[in-house]
Amino acid sequence: MSPLLFIGAALAGGVGAVLRYLVDLGVARFTGRRFPWGILLVNLSGSFALGVVATALPDAAFLLGAGLLGGYTTFSTAMLDTVALWRDGERPASAFNAVGMLLLGLLAAALGLALGSVL
Repeated sequence: MSPLLFIGAALAGGVGAVLRYLVDLGVARFTGRRFPWGILLVNLSGSFALGVVATALPDAAFLLGAGLLGGYTTFSTAMLDTVALWRDGERPASAFNAVGMLLLGLLAAALGLALGSVL
């Protein structure tokens, strides 16, 4: 891989991080901050998009997958939100955030792979 590709992936990762922040902020304006709906949306849409990229655009997988979508999605924030919900006594919401995000993320990735394979 060329140094230019690494620079491109780093820049794409920065763009992805900004997009994550904007999506999370925008969703929170509509839903409030009691449950992290924005991060759930980010991770599900990112899982779907990575599935599409992996099958429909494999030559761009490093730039778009590791770069853009790597910066866009966030496992660490999802886990921190899960622990914070648990700590705040929101046990069902915490369980949904952990298990629901995993199961829905797998479904989103599978749908993305299926869509990408027909594009």
